[in-house]
Amino acid sequence: MTSFLKAPVENYIEAHGGGNGPFLTPVEGLTLLKTSGETLPYHKVYKPALCIVVQGAKQITLGENSFDYAQMQMLVVSIELPAFGRVTRASEKEPFLGLTLEFDVGLMREVMEALDAPPRPSEGSGPGIFVDDLAGPLEDCVTRLLRLLETPAAIPILYPAIMRELCYWLLTGPHGGELCKLALPNSHTQRITDAIYVLRENFTRPIRIEELAAAARMSMSSFHQHFKALTAMTPLQYQKQLRLLEARRLMISDAANVASAAYQVGYESASQFSREYARMFGVPPKRDSMELRELPAPVPV
Repeated sequence: MTSFLKAPVENYIEAHGGGNGPFLTPVEGLTLLKTSGETLPYHKVYKPALCIVVQGAKQITLGENSFDYAQMQMLVVSIELPAFGRVTRASEKEPFLGLTLEFDVGLMREVMEALDAPPRPSEGSGPGIFVDDLAGPLEDCVTRLLRLLETPAAIPILYPAIMRELCYWLLTGPHGGELCKLALPNSHTQRITDAIYVLRENFTRPIRIEELAAAARMSMSSFHQHFKALTAMTPLQYQKQLRLLEARRLMISDAANVASAAYQVGYESASQFSREYARMFGVPPKRDSMELRELPAPVPV
């Protein structure tokens, strides 16, 4: 199956040095991805975004749930989530090609308010992530967005209209009931997002669940229920993952030693940090950071 998205993605990557890795673009929030081989799981915080596979296949693991998506499928993330991602199909002959487009929540809210029949939030709550095929008007929107990369002067003029159209098709599509939770100012998703913001800004200090529940404007029991349903983890597990991700970055990018990284992200015990780090990444922190410094930067899938 040949995609109209493939040519503009390949052309932009080749024009900017080729090779593997993420490629930032002049379109706000749009990043192109390429890797010539399957990758080990890469742990990162996923922002609300549309993630598309142009060629190859990927897998995202959130808690005990895994989401597989392949060529011309999209993964939609509607809440900020720490998760594992990996490329599951790629080769030198047919490298993995993909893109991520971060959502403008304010724009999505404007589009939803302009709809004669806005979507109703779907009942219940589940992980803020789903997979669907990319086809029809959505594929057309993304193709035109990529074509803008060939004419940078047109981006500030045409990009807003294409993004409004993209939001329209997403909100009026089969998953509109999930996506509208991202745009509704008082939805459970938005309230949990407010608590996640507090958690993200204060992850290095001990934080009380009461503080997070207050930020979400929920009772303690309701907050626990909706937080775990949307993120597949407890608030403390979420905080732990944020700490370990930042510690890993400090050791790789800033050459911090294990003890320094542990204390900078809020651990009082370097040994506890090492145990939890090894449990999450599969290897002790010192060995992991030394090995990763020797490798090319992984594609943040």
